[in-house]
Amino acid sequence: MLNFLQKNFRWIAGGFLLTYFSSFGQTFFISGSIAEWQARFSLSHGEFGRLYMAATIASAACLPFVGRLVDVVAEHRLLLLVIPALASATLLAAYAPSVAVLIFAIFLLRLFGQGMMTHIALTATGRWFDAYRGRAVSLVVLGHQGGEATLPLVFAAIAIAFGYQAGWIFSALALLLIGLPLSIWAYKKPRTPLESEQAQVKPVRQWTRMQVLRDPIFWILLTGVLAPPFIGTTIFFHQDYLTALRDWPPQLFAQGLSLMAVTTVVCALLNGAVMDRFGAKMVLPFFLLPLAGACFFASDAEGAAMLFLFMGLLGVSYGVSSTLFGALWPEIYGTKHLGAVRSVIVSAMVLATAAGPGLTGTLIDQGVSLPDQMRMMGFYCLAVAGLMAMAAHVLRKRG
Repeated sequence: MLNFLQKNFRWIAGGFLLTYFSSFGQTFFISGSIAEWQARFSLSHGEFGRLYMAATIASAACLPFVGRLVDVVAEHRLLLLVIPALASATLLAAYAPSVAVLIFAIFLLRLFGQGMMTHIALTATGRWFDAYRGRAVSLVVLGHQGGEATLPLVFAAIAIAFGYQAGWIFSALALLLIGLPLSIWAYKKPRTPLESEQAQVKPVRQWTRMQVLRDPIFWILLTGVLAPPFIGTTIFFHQDYLTALRDWPPQLFAQGLSLMAVTTVVCALLNGAVMDRFGAKMVLPFFLLPLAGACFFASDAEGAAMLFLFMGLLGVSYGVSSTLFGALWPEIYGTKHLGAVRSVIVSAMVLATAAGPGLTGTLIDQGVSLPDQMRMMGFYCLAVAGLMAMAAHVLRKRG
């Protein structure tokens, strides 16, 4: 792995930077300012939640159109649009004079942060690496864990000392002074797979986006692909509710998150090596099983041991799925139209992150407890794992 990283440092580092700085558009980072925005604009939890969901859905609707630019514009040139747009969104979030401007800022954060930054990183990595795609993706996606571990802490420290607006100004400066120049340097020279790598890879049919959308297997795969973002976002969004329900001390859930982060990193690296050896299709029947276990344990978790068990399984699921989703689509549908194809998938995943908290929160209000919902999600994962096995069989027959 170290030798591979040394030979491909610039492209791995570029992808890592993009996933790392995509944090500015992720819910875990944005949520650090929700209380200030609610106080400033006199918004209730429900009002802000609905506005946030609307902005997220709007960004998901735009992704299939903006995301296809990766197929026609060189990555380093596209970054000249995406990163400044994300930096502008952070400044809008800091100084929004009205609710309408704030929601527009969140829309831009979700579109260019959560959406396009990750989309460019995984599309470029999937296109530039053939024989070692799993290994490359497993390193690039670690930027997400790096951002989760560091950026909220930095933002909180700045906000405590100088106010939350200073934290967003820091975000803009980090994007423009660090993210933009380094990622452009990394991506300005596209990687060309070596002849020895090309010899190991079987030719793949180059599907267009319309052909993919007419493929029944694609829609079957989506039933599995959307489960981790839907369920993971639901757990994180309702962590206070779950903690109060189980009488867990607040620091216990934080310790569980640390365990999840460690298992995510380890499993991402291991799964990258597995996919390089056996192919992404071989992982399909199994990637939802840890998530099913996490749902069942979360539904009945009482003591600290059960919390750590379901958070560990959630980390396994996140580690496996994050690398799988980066390597699966080019393996199945080719790389020529990968940007257009992945833009649809990313859009659907963003929608799943928006729908999870809203749908489960509504069910809680209707008397369906979160533990009961988690149990249903576990059964869903088991059922869809069977569909994934069937899809993997069909894909292997296709060759």
